[in-house]
Amino acid sequence: MHTTSKRQFLASAAAMAAGLASPALLRAQPVTIRWGESLATSHPQVQMAERVAKEVKEKSGGRIDIQVFPNSQLGSGKDMIEAVSAGALQMTTDGAGALGAFLPQLSVVEAPFLWRDAAHMAKAAGTPLFAKLNDDLTAKRNMRMLNITYYGKRHLTANKPVRTPADMAGFKLRVPPVDTFRAMAEAWGARATPIAFGELYLALSQGAVDGQENPLPTIQSGKFYEVQKVLVLTEHIITPRMVIVNEAFWKGLKPVDRDILQAALAAGAAWQDKELLSQEAALVGTFKTAGMTIIEPDLAAWRKPVLDKVPAMFAEKWGKGTFESLLAL
Repeated sequence: MHTTSKRQFLASAAAMAAGLASPALLRAQPVTIRWGESLATSHPQVQMAERVAKEVKEKSGGRIDIQVFPNSQLGSGKDMIEAVSAGALQMTTDGAGALGAFLPQLSVVEAPFLWRDAAHMAKAAGTPLFAKLNDDLTAKRNMRMLNITYYGKRHLTANKPVRTPADMAGFKLRVPPVDTFRAMAEAWGARATPIAFGELYLALSQGAVDGQENPLPTIQSGKFYEVQKVLVLTEHIITPRMVIVNEAFWKGLKPVDRDILQAALAAGAAWQDKELLSQEAALVGTFKTAGMTIIEPDLAAWRKPVLDKVPAMFAEKWGKGTFESLLAL
């Protein structure tokens, strides 16, 4: 695991960008890849990145060194995506909604109440639509999605019982700084409050927000159960996370190095998907034992106000009929 300060990271950015401008030099020398993450070291996504780093180092005879920086060391998720786009950082992982700030139509992949389960979401990765989204991201933002991973079903946490959207009136719900998440929260009647992930625990502990929403393994690794009393199993979004790489850097790698990295990512993603599904199956009991109140609400009551408003609001941004086509996969 690597640590650095933002100042050190920014100071090295110019040197890194200069290296990207010389693919021949990269091919001739050992390759260092910096991979930034927002999540804690205990989260399977960060553990996946470490597994990928280990496999790539072994398969390349130590020539490719992936350095993983967890815990938002290199800035917020948005900061790191911008750094990948600019070439100052080689890799990061984030959700489709966050990437939608850079390619608006991509946010459909993280739309609320779109996917039935992880297998349904996985089908999208093999569709022409997903390939077109990747091509557009590469052409317009100099970033490529190397893999799509399962991040989990998102649920609500709160400090009071929340059983229906009617209980969300005036509720300050932390959401990521993503427009579709804000629209979903507002469809429930909540006050959408964007806060960076790295600041969320403090915001919950100080009462700056009334609750948040995330998959169970993220609630666990972020220790949000320590500062939230109620878990509401809304399953409102099944979130994909995209592993993205700077396109100029990617083109500068030897084909054999790209193959090594892609094979390790495929194995790492398969491990992460399995690990997250396993954790999800166990964590409700874990949180209950820790003292949280578990609420299993009527999902239709949570689904209806969102589907009545959100897909129509974003039809132009996503492309007319795109949400419906993915829903029908």
